[in-house]
Amino acid sequence: MMQSLSKLSDPSVSAPSGVAGLQGWADLPDHLLHSIVPLLGSFIDLTAFASTCRSWRDSFSSYPSKSTFCRVLPPLLIRPNVRVQAPHLPSSNGRHKLRTCKVIDMANQNRALRCQIPQETFQKMHFAGSSYGHLICCRRGKCLIVDVFTGAEVSPPNLPFSGDPEEEFYFGGTLTAPLASPNCHLLVSTQTSLFDWPVGSDSWSELKLSDARIDQIVEFNGQFIAMDYSFNIYTLQLAPQLCLKEITTKWWDDMTECPYLRPWLAVCGDMLLIVDHYISFSFGAPVLYKPYSLDMSAKPAKWVEVKKLDNWALFVGGDVRSLPFSCLSPEQWGGSSNRLYYAHYSQPWSVHGLGDDADAVWDPSTDPDLVYKRNWYRQLQAFWVYPSMFYSDGQ
Repeated sequence: MMQSLSKLSDPSVSAPSGVAGLQGWADLPDHLLHSIVPLLGSFIDLTAFASTCRSWRDSFSSYPSKSTFCRVLPPLLIRPNVRVQAPHLPSSNGRHKLRTCKVIDMANQNRALRCQIPQETFQKMHFAGSSYGHLICCRRGKCLIVDVFTGAEVSPPNLPFSGDPEEEFYFGGTLTAPLASPNCHLLVSTQTSLFDWPVGSDSWSELKLSDARIDQIVEFNGQFIAMDYSFNIYTLQLAPQLCLKEITTKWWDDMTECPYLRPWLAVCGDMLLIVDHYISFSFGAPVLYKPYSLDMSAKPAKWVEVKKLDNWALFVGGDVRSLPFSCLSPEQWGGSSNRLYYAHYSQPWSVHGLGDDADAVWDPSTDPDLVYKRNWYRQLQAFWVYPSMFYSDGQ
């Protein structure tokens, strides 16, 4: 391609229509650059492409289907507890000191990657969630939305607490769309309320919860699904006002209540899964992870066991509020299907086979104390993330 560009300066060489007159790499037209993007096979390559120059960055921003990369590439693993040296990077963003943290790309594990997170999020703020490539942190009614890789910050108005903000604990924080979208909302869950902030507005709305707090919100098939502390499932509506509508569900094996201790929701293709573990008393894997899919065509909706996640892998962090992800055809980057990749604080991750694959996949050298520690933590734990730049499809 470099030779072709240099030949364009020779008047005896005719250039294809739409290419004549190019002065260099920055002048390549969008349609040509867009044809290159799907050929890039990792986040490192995609990020390098977008960082080449302003025109290439603008072309990548206008690429119409960047979100497809969030299905076929594994998420990046952020290890905030593992600090790395980066003397060539700034130590401050002008407002806060920055902590340089290790990043692992499962598709390129030999490449040294890092990100910088404001020190304030570790020392003064409490983790509330991760969403669309951003960290959501809160304390004493103050919230902060931080882009994991660019460090860009958004500060919503203070939450309208009626009690002592210091006594509040944040059980969830999520964005309903990419932050730059015109219809993006920030949702924050406390013990007694669900708060909604339309991004860019000057106020919050509050939905008082009478039964159980909301622990998780995911987007599935164009609607928001919420799960409360008692594992009841709801559809969540933002307009004309914030409200929850319960979906009547039936547990598997005709059980009257959820047998799981601390399950989580995960969107996997066209399936809404609920996943957790059972303690195993065999000589193989010490725990057995089993996913169930919600069949909404049944009345009432019913959880149905998924025997095998064909062509899919799941990625889960140790904090209940860190967003789980799914990835299609993981063999393309060296992973395996029907696997659960679990991020940990000390060991980077452990790999678990789902269902009948549990014993065959389990590595007995793995520290058994790392098998299951999914909880709510004040401080930021290791988590999976897709960069925010991959969520806007040419918008």
